[in-house]
Amino acid sequence: MRISIDQVLEAVESGEYIGICIACGHEQEGVEPDARAYSCESCDARKVYGAEELLMLVGVTPSAIERLF
Repeated sequence: MRISIDQVLEAVESGEYIGICIACGHEQEGVEPDARAYSCESCDARKVYGAEELLMLVGVTPSAIERLF
């Protein structure tokens, strides 16, 4: 599953602690903003990143996020 810039920005703007699995796209609650390689509740991959961390890793441009995923 591809992760969109809109999905990441929504997670950041929600004010909740949301992480996103870059393997399956699952959104997971209770993930610190700077999380890296947390375990996914859905697919068990250690590929959950805090939404804010995803923005930091790839920059804030939509094209950079699209290239990552």
